[in-house]
Amino acid sequence: MQRWRGVDAAPNGWGRSVVTIGVFDGVHRGHQAIIEHTVALATKLGVASVVISFDPHPSEVVRPGSHPAVLTDPERKAELIERLGADVFCLLPFTVEFSKLSPETFVHDVLVEHLHAQAVVVGENFRFGHKAAGTVALLGELGRKFGFTVEGAPLIAEDDTVFSSTYIRSCIDAGDVGAAAAALGRPHRLGGVVVRGDRRGRLLGFPTANLLTPAKAAVPADGVYAGWLMRDGATDRLPAAISIGTNPQFSGKDRRVEAYVLDFDGDLYGDRVELDFIARLRPMRRFDQVELLVAQIESDVRECRRVLGLPRSL
Repeated sequence: MQRWRGVDAAPNGWGRSVVTIGVFDGVHRGHQAIIEHTVALATKLGVASVVISFDPHPSEVVRPGSHPAVLTDPERKAELIERLGADVFCLLPFTVEFSKLSPETFVHDVLVEHLHAQAVVVGENFRFGHKAAGTVALLGELGRKFGFTVEGAPLIAEDDTVFSSTYIRSCIDAGDVGAAAAALGRPHRLGGVVVRGDRRGRLLGFPTANLLTPAKAAVPADGVYAGWLMRDGATDRLPAAISIGTNPQFSGKDRRVEAYVLDFDGDLYGDRVELDFIARLRPMRRFDQVELLVAQIESDVRECRRVLGLPRSL
């Protein structure tokens, strides 16, 4: 898959294409259906498939400070889209100037002049152009003018729940990582660099990897979770009991993401790692005695093993 930063990256002699457009944060099951249909239609027509997304999130530019929690950073988004078979992932820099483009100018400059769109596939609630004035109906009118077809794909729902990035963020914010995974089609993933913490976990017999996560990353609600840890460059995944919170036992103030990797005796400091959240085990709480905390951690580890389908101990 080719990765472009802006449509100016399109090579000379670029032919016709089938294009889909969206923020695609999370690349959830609804997004997957749209992208897979785009790829299938492009294959049928014998042209390239192009997935357009934006960086940063448009709301950060249109309404500064309102940036929603990020489910997938651009690199992760590109990886997921590549797995769906797209030929090109085009990340458009979303600037103040870009946000002021009229729907007609956006279509002409991006879809017609640069990508030579033969067909465009979008979600039925797609909006575009200055102040989101463009609708799927308007896109269809412009398509007839410029010579491309338009398909407004229906939203994907299950049990009356429409899969959307907003819904998934609400699940993660509530700690319901199981519901988030059902909508994503995979576990929610959070990445970061392992940094040195207070080393209290080591003193308690449960050394943890403390993650420095991106400022706008979608971090699950405070609590203890069962999950998997993946290291950059490694092919294996490691079982982990993950703690998120301010460490109320020791009057902590900073919210942290810490992972106790089961049956692991290595050093992760400085490594970039990723966590897949499988299930929430319990909320965060403070114990009257440190001994009670240690007993609870031991119980958490046993439950983590059960959830992940591991033997009780190695």
